[in-house]
Amino acid sequence: MMSQMDQLSARSTCPNCAEPVESGDLFCGACGCDLSAVAPAAPDRPTLAIGTPVPPPAMPGWPAAEERASGEPSAQSAGDLPGTDSGGRDLQAPVRHDTPAGAADGDYPLAAPDPRTAEHSPAVPPGAKLCVACRAGRVDGDGYCENCGHAQPRERDHIEEELGQVAAVSDRGLRHHRNEDAFAVSSTALPDGSPAVVAVVCDGVSSATRPDEASAAAASAANESLLAALPLGTHPQQAMHDAILAAGEAVNALAEESGAREHDPHQNSPACTIVASVVAGGLLIVGWIGDSRAYWVPDDRSAPPARLTEDDSWAAQMVATGLMSEAEAYADERAHAITGWLGADAYELDPHTAAFKPDRPGVVVVCTDGLWNYAEAPEEMARVLAPDAAVRPLGAAQVLVGHALDGGGHDNVTVALLPFAVPPQGAGSPYRTS
Repeated sequence: MMSQMDQLSARSTCPNCAEPVESGDLFCGACGCDLSAVAPAAPDRPTLAIGTPVPPPAMPGWPAAEERASGEPSAQSAGDLPGTDSGGRDLQAPVRHDTPAGAADGDYPLAAPDPRTAEHSPAVPPGAKLCVACRAGRVDGDGYCENCGHAQPRERDHIEEELGQVAAVSDRGLRHHRNEDAFAVSSTALPDGSPAVVAVVCDGVSSATRPDEASAAAASAANESLLAALPLGTHPQQAMHDAILAAGEAVNALAEESGAREHDPHQNSPACTIVASVVAGGLLIVGWIGDSRAYWVPDDRSAPPARLTEDDSWAAQMVATGLMSEAEAYADERAHAITGWLGADAYELDPHTAAFKPDRPGVVVVCTDGLWNYAEAPEEMARVLAPDAAVRPLGAAQVLVGHALDGGGHDNVTVALLPFAVPPQGAGSPYRTS
């Protein structure tokens, strides 16, 4: 039988989070698990997966759109999908799974190691950061306790921001060891002095390198691009298109900064998805790449809500081209493999954009799949959105994040809310819509 040290030396992955560890490591660098506590071998009882994922309900009708995704603005029927082609995209395009190699989907269990006794801990000098787990050790520059090895909470584990009538909340969730989502909310003025409100939400691709940096860079670049273009009178749909391109360039730059490391065939370039919305001049603009989504929820809940985006995913392509029914596509294990993302190894960067002119007030919900996995259909999203979301967007965003955490919190959760108010009668839009 192997001794405890023999088992520790032979181990190649953390027993808690399955991250690679080096021979002789006492603690896991990802989750802080105490590797010296070797659990007895469990009996060989394989677990069988049973059941088939339940397909989501059919997509309801969409609000009338004023412009298509590209070219000159034109009329759009309620049944069209904004910002997408007619299904002729290359089905052999690469797909990317948002799951680290060797881990189940969203499988990042959190478990703090048993802290060592305080008498064995090093003295903590005055003013030094104290470990949140053992309350006795000093936190080193890498964010780990020098006494018990526990990874400390990161600044991005939970972020909230409210700016006037736009608000956003991002949370690490209950399974991931870090928050790989990012957002940006802002406002500016159009040339006529009317306000323009912006929300950008990005979701880092976990199977890529540095996904948290990718999402942060993309959100910041897209927000800055929109704030630079809108005050100049650029049509918000064109500004959205350019902002997504700017976000893509920012993520590509991360791969260039990494140099030779990014040419390692065993690593992927930094990558993320993006969804953004602008409310300006009586128009509602959305833009996206990937599977983060935007929903429309009218203040009058007797009116139908709608999903404003279509996922760049394997399942969506199968349904769009008629190769599978929605039930068949979403029951397939490849259903949530994304076919579009921002990153140096993306197949192509073709931003989707769409413009709407709602005839009633409502709220735009901009979110990552960490939320919509628990409220996928527009009716479900409308049901969990607080009735006073238009006047208390931060509180409503907090409730939505709480809904995802109560549902399991298997992924990072990020949501931004933008209230939309119909312009006063007679106040024309500064933008040409036909």
